[in-house]
Amino acid sequence: FAQKSLGHIVRNWGQTAISASQCHNRGMPASDVTALLACPRCEVALRQYPDASFGCSGCGLKFPSLAGVPCLFAEPAAILAEWRQRLNFSLEKLVQDAAGVQAELQNPRLRPLTRERLTLQNQACGDQARRLAELLSPLSLQGGQAGLATHLALQTRLPTDQGLTTYYPNIHRDWAWGDTENAESLQLVVGALGGTAPGNLVVLGAGAGRLAYDLHQQLPADSTVALDFNPLLALVAARAVSGEGVELWEFPVAPRSIGDHAVLRTLVAPEPVRDGFHLILGDVLRPPLVAGSIDVVVTPWVVDILPEDFRHFAARVNGLLKPGGRWISFGSLAFSQPEAACRYSLEEVLAIVMDSGFAEPDVREDEIPYMCSPASRHGRRELVVTIGATKEQSV
Repeated sequence: FAQKSLGHIVRNWGQTAISASQCHNRGMPASDVTALLACPRCEVALRQYPDASFGCSGCGLKFPSLAGVPCLFAEPAAILAEWRQRLNFSLEKLVQDAAGVQAELQNPRLRPLTRERLTLQNQACGDQARRLAELLSPLSLQGGQAGLATHLALQTRLPTDQGLTTYYPNIHRDWAWGDTENAESLQLVVGALGGTAPGNLVVLGAGAGRLAYDLHQQLPADSTVALDFNPLLALVAARAVSGEGVELWEFPVAPRSIGDHAVLRTLVAPEPVRDGFHLILGDVLRPPLVAGSIDVVVTPWVVDILPEDFRHFAARVNGLLKPGGRWISFGSLAFSQPEAACRYSLEEVLAIVMDSGFAEPDVREDEIPYMCSPASRHGRRELVVTIGATKEQSV
């Protein structure tokens, strides 16, 4: 594989990229969600065209889709171009990693077990590049093939700490081996609903979509929107919830054995998702949603990693909810903002929620497993905070 360039991978897309180009939001008719969607640029309600794409009658912007997943960014062409560049970067990095391992394999003094491990890593890196290229073929990688150094020097519109594979291990947790963590997370979020039966539910920062899928399968919601800005996570989710699934390699942080250094996983939902489930690519800070139209907003593991002050984000969530709507925040509250004043304590978070038009929140802390891959020694238990708050007034 080390001799195969990024261009070689791209040229072979036509032979391998079948499922990704045919994948669509099965069981997720777009018409059901149109009434909830608004232009992220001018906030006018979106309309749906005969080809199932969306457009804005206010500013005239038409939104593309990736394998049936609408890309509802304020600047969709620019954002998708940047994701394309980051995909190039990820594939080029896999090529370079494989080349480095291949060079080490030329050492005749390698111990047999070391050679076995390096051979597995070399083969997995090469195969992973092919699989990612096929899965993400809707990004049209052919549009740009700058070198690794160029990508490292790029100034981007996307957060610099959010690469295409930043949350790659979460994909395997969601759809391969994380049943215990997924079930406990679902139980905590459902409990925070306080008996609310949502007509429509939105998960902001849905990642690879497992929590949104589980909520939709268990609750009597008319529609569930899973919104994230990462196309890798969205396209894996689309394959998984359709029942088609996708195979990708897991590279554990602390492998337990030689064979655990690279493990090929099948990522698929327990059963195809029921109707009314919608995957959307969009920005949590400019959500393409009609103001005051949502019954329940869930923000899992997201409020503390956003570059926006939590005070502003709480007001933003308030604006999305109907009167009496419910906001559920779930995660560790490990704020990472550079300003010390914005790294809020739990007490401050609860006060901000109430200052943002919500009734006094229900709150609980629970210890749950976190990223406990059976192939890794790196799993742990995490103390998570679940907050449920009902909107009392607009702010």
